[in-house]
Amino acid sequence: MSTVNPLATMLTFGYPQTLIREYGHWTVQLRPRQATLGALVLICKEDVTAFSEIGTGAFAELPRAVRDIEMVLAGLFAFDKINYLMLMMVDPHVHFHVLPRYSREREFEGAVYRDSAWPGPPDLGAALEIDTSESGSLLEAVRAAWPGP
Repeated sequence: MSTVNPLATMLTFGYPQTLIREYGHWTVQLRPRQATLGALVLICKEDVTAFSEIGTGAFAELPRAVRDIEMVLAGLFAFDKINYLMLMMVDPHVHFHVLPRYSREREFEGAVYRDSAWPGPPDLGAALEIDTSESGSLLEAVRAAWPGP
């Protein structure tokens, strides 16, 4: 399934290249700037800028997307906590920054990554040093772990 007219917020986060899974009302995309290993963005596909404005279908589908996110990230990276940040200051459409949090370093494909802000609030301005190849591998790993339709 692909969105005919993707929202600007979806495009800001690299849609369709960063797309992991598209639901009826939501997309899950790899966050281009990885504040923590496995950071995602959960974006409502409705053209609304307030959480209270999303439709009943989007509200009903949200738990499924969240369960899938947590199952995949727990399986891949064994996060200690997970943060969902709904800021919508720069990118106005309803979306969550999904940040798995780690009390100690994690390894992915031979590289070691730290959650430099642990145990405090996540630092969205920070970015892990992940090159294009590593980012592509991360995207494919998350896509491959995603449950089927």
